[in-house]
Amino acid sequence: MKIIVPRFPHSMAAALRSRIGRAIGRLPCFHGLLALVFLSGAAFAEESRPAPLADGEPVRGWMILSDSLSDGLRVIERAPAYDINHLQISHHVIHDLRHIRDERRRGIAHALTAAAHEAGIQEVVLWDRVLYYMGYYPDRFKTGPNGTIDLDNPEFWEWFKEDYREMLDLAPDIQGIILTFIETGARVERQHSEVMHTNQEKLAAAVNAVADVVIGERGLNLYARTFSYDDAEYENIVGAVDLFERPEIRLMMKETPHDFFLTHPNDRFAGTIPRPTLMEFDAAGEFNGQGIIANTWPQYMLDRWSDFLTRDHIIGYVARTDRYGTTRMIDRPNEINLLALKRYFEDHTVDADTIYREFITGHYGEEAYPHVRAAFENAYDIVSSTMYTLGTNVADHSKLNYDPYPSSYARHVSGKWIDPPVAQVGHGVDREFHYWTEVVEHIAPRWAKAGGAQLWEIPRVVAAGWLTHEEKMNEEYLRYILTQKDYGVRLARASLQHIRDAEPYLSVEDFDLLYHHFNHTLLTARLYRKSAAAYWGFRVWARGDGHRSRFVVRETRGGLLGMREIAREIREYPVKPPAGQWNWIEDADMADQYWRWIVEEGWPERTRGHETGLGGVTFPLEAGGE
Repeated sequence: MKIIVPRFPHSMAAALRSRIGRAIGRLPCFHGLLALVFLSGAAFAEESRPAPLADGEPVRGWMILSDSLSDGLRVIERAPAYDINHLQISHHVIHDLRHIRDERRRGIAHALTAAAHEAGIQEVVLWDRVLYYMGYYPDRFKTGPNGTIDLDNPEFWEWFKEDYREMLDLAPDIQGIILTFIETGARVERQHSEVMHTNQEKLAAAVNAVADVVIGERGLNLYARTFSYDDAEYENIVGAVDLFERPEIRLMMKETPHDFFLTHPNDRFAGTIPRPTLMEFDAAGEFNGQGIIANTWPQYMLDRWSDFLTRDHIIGYVARTDRYGTTRMIDRPNEINLLALKRYFEDHTVDADTIYREFITGHYGEEAYPHVRAAFENAYDIVSSTMYTLGTNVADHSKLNYDPYPSSYARHVSGKWIDPPVAQVGHGVDREFHYWTEVVEHIAPRWAKAGGAQLWEIPRVVAAGWLTHEEKMNEEYLRYILTQKDYGVRLARASLQHIRDAEPYLSVEDFDLLYHHFNHTLLTARLYRKSAAAYWGFRVWARGDGHRSRFVVRETRGGLLGMREIAREIREYPVKPPAGQWNWIEDADMADQYWRWIVEEGWPERTRGHETGLGGVTFPLEAGGE
């Protein structure tokens, strides 16, 4: 069956957005909008609130993280074309359910919920986390050691449930809650109890209390969302799930352990725990470009999805559709990832060729297809050779930040989850690397290996002595890094040329969108390449005369001059990309920061409390590194 992805909004949803837009235009202030959405939401809820998705009904979901109402409404307009029956409203709208008490957030949530229901999306759910920050809870319950909450006090749980009822009363038209029960403010497992002796018991107690209200009293769906920082935390999670009292509690798990990295393996627990499990996909590229650059990789999406759909307890998927601000995927090239998830869920024989053809011909036409596809197909290797270095992510939520961001050298290293921890690196390098003794040992700054990164999350690595506290960056690894970055630049140039070749077959609007999108991608790859030469080259050069080869001096100097020039190009580029958590322009600021540290001011003496070994050192640019 061929699915034609329409380019125009669903008529009913479009009409709703038009009505809301006209109403906003007439309102003197945002409070008027709130009144409008409150009234419409309340009227809708009283008239006919859809039922939650039933047990056994496949879940086809999208997630809106951004608080941009216009972008959210546009996403909802497109949802019927993808048969979406489940919408999550999260992060900048409702990240904790307590945010429903904020007038602005509540207004956006109501507007999105009303639009979703009118567009035919049956189930709308809000996010929550347990517990909130400690100051949220009355002091009378903090009678445990060091002011912790006494979980054995039944009055606390009575207060907790009543608080939950009051918050749910402010969202009368939703069908469920997504409840993250780890990585929360006042972590429940750190609170006091004489009765509950394990972390698993405490985690389960909090989830069960929420379930009593959400499922038992309100008849809504509850999805317990979880992920892990390390293997030990997974023991807590799996043990807690075993103690969930209500069989109706569903799970939601990420595609990867902990966070969304291209080099991470699939989460090994998802779909194996005997509870209905919703898979959470980051189609929007939180660490991989956030849709600001080319993230067009249907084969990658299919590779992940095909594994999970062989597991027993998967009931569907939810895909992130943005990474804050105006970074929605809808109407942009990276929307192809959403089509890949949809099509494979309904037909397991669909391949990437089919996805490319359906999406590109449906959006840009048959004649443009071969050129646009060639550009799209390079995206995975561009990003994995630009924002990753020798198999590990070095982009701070897609931002240029080799240093001082610590997570690239411990928490986010894919070697945490792979046994043996070996990276297979192509991109012209074409060799295996041990993640710890080779990759991190060389590319990590000394301060990170001395304890500035999250070493407590990798006790096996520390115990094995795989990382030293010494500077190990050298010319050999600089050559590997620059070979990989050059590969990304070449592919980005090739993709931009493919778009130029497609120009005769594209509308002016489509050509402009694609041209600037792939030029943003090329500028990003070029900046990462020159910044890599400047940063890692400087670290090699700073080790002394024995490391100051012609290659090292030339690349360090060329990197410094080149990154400054590309930073200027980025600032002056006439068409800026969408902005969300990653603001593309700020990468130019980071390049300028490296220039100041390396050329003008000297590198900082300490980072995160640890000596850098580079304090005050500068590269003599005018002397050519001599």
